[in-house]
Amino acid sequence: MGMLDSFFGNKKIDKSDKGSFIKWIPLTTIEQLEVVKNQSENKPVAIFKHSTRCGISSMVIKRFENNFDEELKDLKVYYLDLLSYRDISNEISAQFQVTHQSPQLLVIKKGAVVVHASHYDISKVDLKKI
Repeated sequence: MGMLDSFFGNKKIDKSDKGSFIKWIPLTTIEQLEVVKNQSENKPVAIFKHSTRCGISSMVIKRFENNFDEELKDLKVYYLDLLSYRDISNEISAQFQVTHQSPQLLVIKKGAVVVHASHYDISKVDLKKI
């Protein structure tokens, strides 16, 4: 059943993959959103919202990881597992005034969303220009 789980997106993404320069920070509490806002005062911060049961989300996160190169290694990237923490996703929508999507990438700068994209449009976001 492992192959079918992978195909249908039921397999958990291993955030410790050595092949990526992303240092995923699990987003597991609503209080962390204040930390994100504070960190974004000096440098942009990203939030990646991912559904572990969605095939599109699984493809998009792999593409995101593959395109994330060494030049971006210091960018803080928070990872939100939507199935486990939907309440945090709802709070993100309320605080940052961005409609919920999955998968979704938000880039926060000076406490506000400066770029957001969902689904395959995530790969069009040039994080180096932000």
